[in-house]
Amino acid sequence: MRPSLFMTVLILLAATVSALVYIFIFGAEQDAFGLNYIYKGGPLVIVLMILSIMVVTFIFERILSLRKAYGAVPVAALIKELKAHLEQADFERAAETCRKQGGSCGRILLEGVESFARAQRQGLHPEKALSETRRAIEEATSLEVPQLEKNLIALSTIASVSTMVGLLGTTIGMIRAFKALAQAGAPDAIQLSVGISEALINTAGGLAAAIMAIVAYNYFVNKVDSYMYEIEEAGIDMVALLSVSNDRSKA
Repeated sequence: MRPSLFMTVLILLAATVSALVYIFIFGAEQDAFGLNYIYKGGPLVIVLMILSIMVVTFIFERILSLRKAYGAVPVAALIKELKAHLEQADFERAAETCRKQGGSCGRILLEGVESFARAQRQGLHPEKALSETRRAIEEATSLEVPQLEKNLIALSTIASVSTMVGLLGTTIGMIRAFKALAQAGAPDAIQLSVGISEALINTAGGLAAAIMAIVAYNYFVNKVDSYMYEIEEAGIDMVALLSVSNDRSKA
């Protein structure tokens, strides 16, 4: 599914679910779950629920995507297996090993192996072949990075927007509360309590969504950075192995 279509469907589904929950569960006359107090937060609660659902969806999407990106074999084991094939200049088996790994690292190293093998068939100078291999690895890495970082900007944006929406709800609730206090004679206790409830519920909702988004964003950024470091090290190791293999073949 295209990213724009995925985002559109997610927003529409989240909005529908949030509106239904807000009206028929939080706003139910016979509140069996004791959640009617959330209804007093006003319509902005729907917006906060939409943002929370999006955060949870992105968390699961990132978990599944990164698990797929790691591949079937750890990077260290992949390099160890590649070393055995490259020492024998068996590029076909080395390429097959990369394909079986199935992750981002496997796809990147596959480009390097195929580029070096192609350069050798063309009779390029060893240094030129290694240079082409490095370039192929860099280009493949640049294509994989956006997939690894997908939706991280959305999590960061939701963290900021949730805080602002919660603050907006707080401000509206306090306006209602002070309006009740400003009436002549005795303050309207009901409107005062509704205003304070609206303020506090939106504050809590905004902070909850923002905390989830910030924690998830930092966690996934750290995971992506660690994996990218492994990939870079793997690329350097493979170029070194190819260099040694080339020296042995000349000897």
